[in-house]
This record gives sequence, C-alpha cells and structure tokens, in this order.
Amino acid sequence: MTTNKLDKEEQEMLKAYEAGEFTSTITPERKQFLEESAKQALKRDKKISIRISGRDLTAIQVKALQEGIPYQTLAASIIHKYVSGDLYDEPANRNVNPEK
Repeated sequence: MTTNKLDKEEQEMLKAYEAGEFTSTITPERKQFLEESAKQALKRDKKISIRISGRDLTAIQVKALQEGIPYQTLAASIIHKYVSGDLYDEPANRNVNPEK
C-alpha cells in the first residue's frame, strides 16, 4: 500500500495494523449478522419508482434522519419487513370504547 497520501497519524496506524498490533473484538454473532446484512444489501438489484404524498415522504425522511440512515434504505427496510411478516399494521387505539 502506498503511504504517500496518508498523514502521519494514518501512517502510524497502518504500520501498527501491518505489525499485527490490532485485534478484533467482534463476536461471532455480530460477524454473522454483518455478513448476512452485506449479502442482503447486494440483493437489492431492482429499482422502482412510486408516488407517495409529500407528507409521507417528509415523515420517512425525518424518521431516517433520526435513525441516521438514508430515507430510501428506511423505505426499503419497511417494505422488506412488511412482506416478510416482521412488520404489520396494528389497529389504532382511537378512543375506542369497548363497552359500546
């Protein structure tokens, strides 16, 4: 690897890495999760266009910002969870009086 584009701190880190001074603390479960996530990410090979209300788009964008992910990723995740049965619509509790 060329080190001429690295600053001093980066060069020191590279030398330490190459000397085997870094060890992984990743658990086997976390590694498996990350590998599966990467595989799923590679499966995203289809593009779609949909029309949704501006209000819904804004809400998705706000939620995505709160989660720190792109809104398209959040939308794809919602669709995936729904079709795989992990996300479902629950009845809203809108002042329902069970006695009536």
